[in-house]
Amino acid sequence: MNTAVKWAKDELFIGYTESGHSVLMDADNGKLAPTPLENVLISLGGCSSVDVVSILKKAKQDITGCEVVIKGARVNSIPKLFSDIHLTFIITGNKISHKHVDRAVSLSADKYCSVALMLNKAVNITHSFEIKSGIS
Repeated sequence: MNTAVKWAKDELFIGYTESGHSVLMDADNGKLAPTPLENVLISLGGCSSVDVVSILKKAKQDITGCEVVIKGARVNSIPKLFSDIHLTFIITGNKISHKHVDRAVSLSADKYCSVALMLNKAVNITHSFEIKSGIS
C-alpha cells in the first residue's frame, strides 16, 4: 500500500491514495478540512465499524445501522499524542443480541482492526456499545 501527501497551500495538505482517492487535511485546527489526527480517529472508527458490521451480519443479526462515536483525549505536552480513545458503537436493528454485539466489538478491538491494534501499542483504547431497536 502506498500513498503520498502534497502541500496545497497555507496549512492545507492533500493525501493521495494508491486506489485513486484524495483526502484534504487542514493542520490549522481543522478550519477547512479534518486535521491529520481527526483522520486517525475517523480511520479507527471506519476500520472498527467494518469489522463489527461484518461480524454481526455473519452472526445473522438483523442489523440496520451502525454508528461509532469516538472520543480522543490528548496529552498536554508537545507532541500532543492521544493518551486515551473511547469508541461507543450504536447498533440499530431488530432483535439484536447483546451477546453478539459484545463479541463483535471485542473481536474488532482485540483481533481484527489493524488501526486499533497499531494504536493500542501506545494509546489506551476502550469501547462500549448501545443497541437500539428499529430501522435507522
